[in-house]
Amino acid sequence: MNLVLRVALFLLALLPGLQAFAQTAVDPAYQEEAGRARALLQKAIDFYKEQGDSAFPVFSRQGGFIDEQLYVYVVDTRGVMLASGGPSVMLIGRDVTSVLDPELKTVFLKALNEPEGQMRDAEYRWMNWNDGKVERKHAYYQRVGDRILAVGYYLPRANPAQARALLDQASDAIRENPEATFKAINDLDRRFYQDDLYVFAVALDTRRFVAHGYNQRLVGTDFQSLKSADGQAIGQSMLDAIKGSSEGELAYLWRNPVTNRSEHKHAYLRKVNGYLVAVGYYSR
Repeated sequence: MNLVLRVALFLLALLPGLQAFAQTAVDPAYQEEAGRARALLQKAIDFYKEQGDSAFPVFSRQGGFIDEQLYVYVVDTRGVMLASGGPSVMLIGRDVTSVLDPELKTVFLKALNEPEGQMRDAEYRWMNWNDGKVERKHAYYQRVGDRILAVGYYLPRANPAQARALLDQASDAIRENPEATFKAINDLDRRFYQDDLYVFAVALDTRRFVAHGYNQRLVGTDFQSLKSADGQAIGQSMLDAIKGSSEGELAYLWRNPVTNRSEHKHAYLRKVNGYLVAVGYYSR
């Protein structure tokens, strides 16, 4: 996918009207980022109202409108990129709607004509330019005249509800066709691998991994000997957690594949047709 198309789709993601994207409540784990993003956007809006289009060069350079990974970008109601403090700076002056197919272009242009004066937000999935991974992103934007100003932040950590939903999805798939599901998990099928959420499965008769959505080197190894990042025997602890029950939970320290740091993880465990199936979420 060429750069123009990628950024055009990115702009689409920020605007209401596309079925794939929806306004959503702020994830509690990201209250700080959300507050910073709203504050930066409001600062940019106030500055733009004072300076008009002369604010664009200020938005597009390192300085007062860059907050770590947060930056401001602006597109007009014709779909032209006017300013950006991030990687899309190279698209300034381009009509990004020109690369869209007719249907998407119609939706995009409709979205660009939304009323002004209200800060809106949307959540979607997009490639993080810093690590090249597709991650969730939450964005705030507001129309001012015929300009739309926006600021967004990535959400690399999933939440408990998303972990439970993925466990339900994996459990249903394993009940229907375990071998095909294990292959899909090991092949990093996006149905079972989302941001820092992934599925792993263990055969309870052999106590060995049959699938792992992050580290394929674990497949076939002894689950009972699995240890956490701080040396705790978490494999045996997980087996103990589901002894005499169909479900269980365990908290432990494990490496987050998105942040590449050891973080606290909470795993939901379930017995499914002779397998231990698990999905966990990371917390700070």
